[in-house]
Amino acid sequence: MEQATTLEHTEDVYEPSLTPDSLGKLGMWIFLIGDTMSFGALLAAYAAIRAGAGVIGWVPPSDILGINLTAFMTFLLICSSVTMVKSLESIQKGNVSRMCTFLALTILGGVIFLGLQVYEWTHLIKHGLTLTGLPEHGLKGGAIAGSTLFGPTFYAITGFHGLHVTGGVIYLIVILIHGLRGRYTAEFNHEVEIVGLYWHFVDLIWIMVFTFIYLL
Repeated sequence: MEQATTLEHTEDVYEPSLTPDSLGKLGMWIFLIGDTMSFGALLAAYAAIRAGAGVIGWVPPSDILGINLTAFMTFLLICSSVTMVKSLESIQKGNVSRMCTFLALTILGGVIFLGLQVYEWTHLIKHGLTLTGLPEHGLKGGAIAGSTLFGPTFYAITGFHGLHVTGGVIYLIVILIHGLRGRYTAEFNHEVEIVGLYWHFVDLIWIMVFTFIYLL
């Protein structure tokens, strides 16, 4: 009788170890780990191709790419990470309107980033950087010579990241709509935290891309 009572009590107090909150975070972390491997493979391939350019040589990125523009784009994404942090902090304190304001600013940062990337690509293509060729002259007026693989590797890596930013902006818009409809509270906000994980990842990856592709 006592054993049955004990078992019944144990069943009453048992709680599942994986809640929707923890499952969502776990799923996002698994996705991010896989995505990290994808970006790592792309950057490793870029490094191998660059190192194997041999006699042909590799075009110095500063001769073709506008470092000032992309430095501003990097700063923009860093600022958007800050607004994402402020958004989560706001809803954790129960301030829905402030959360929505910072989410909107984060979205704006992502949209501007994408707009600048489109501008950069358009400018580079008109200048002669394509999947099969290099510009005849660099930003300083000198002749450009080197492996024609610079173009495809540049577009592949920055384009792959751009797709992630696009997905992140759409994700943020969905969360913002939910927020405006009153879905989130100080007690229920794990979805905001999860989208924040994704957005910080996108920002961190861009810093790596900026360093490897534009600066080195």
